[in-house]
Amino acid sequence: MTTRTVDTTQELAAFLRTRRERLDPEDFGLPSRRQHRRTPGLRREEVAELAGVSIDYIVRLEQARGLRPSVDVVEALAGALRLAPDERAYLFNLTQQRPRNADEPATAAAPPLAGLVADLSPLPAMLMNHRYDILAWNGEMALLLLDFDTLPPSQRNAMWLCLMHPEMREFYVDRERVVREGIAHLRAAWAAHPEDQVLTDRIADFTTRDEDFARLWAERDIKVNGRGRKLLRHPDVGEIAVHFEVLVPIEDPDQRLVIYRAADDGSRAALDRLFAR
Repeated sequence: MTTRTVDTTQELAAFLRTRRERLDPEDFGLPSRRQHRRTPGLRREEVAELAGVSIDYIVRLEQARGLRPSVDVVEALAGALRLAPDERAYLFNLTQQRPRNADEPATAAAPPLAGLVADLSPLPAMLMNHRYDILAWNGEMALLLLDFDTLPPSQRNAMWLCLMHPEMREFYVDRERVVREGIAHLRAAWAAHPEDQVLTDRIADFTTRDEDFARLWAERDIKVNGRGRKLLRHPDVGEIAVHFEVLVPIEDPDQRLVIYRAADDGSRAALDRLFAR
């Protein structure tokens, strides 16, 4: 048996039917009246009432008659059918809509991820959210970049440090490229989280206070950089070249695990000297 290319209209119809039929009327305060129900689960009219749409609309969706629900309707259907998070994401994918980010952005590290950051020693590692807020770090990352414990939480932000912190402004040998790539990521995050007022305010502050940021932000470059190379100018051990990798956990997609590795033998030796101090 071979699997054909997904027909999203047919799959949407089948998915809605199966999820409706799995629901127990008693969970909604409805009498089961199983002897009177020809199919298991809720009736179409009951789902329509819960979702705030017409019965005809539900019928047409379940008959694959070419409808493309709006974001509001998809949200309503997901709630009416009591979809789990993975099922909700699947429904949005089938309808080719993007869900609104209803959850608050992560402002604290998920405990398993914080533990992973520590366990990655001696590799420098840290955890950030989409704003570049630094949520967790290990000792090696603090030795390499900065002792984040000495900073107030509002300044534990990778972009803020690169732009505003006096010790970090000259830390990157190719600062222009680092700032440009960071801004390209930040613009993508800003578009993906239009409701994040903290991020919007931070971008406005950067634009006002830093000419380089304002100039590069206006270029509207978009790029989510998952790996690359940076050349660091460390005050104690000199230049260090690192490869970085950014990983996004499936369970916590708003958090990003950043891992640094020495890019060459000289940089590895410099890191060994730094961490041995």
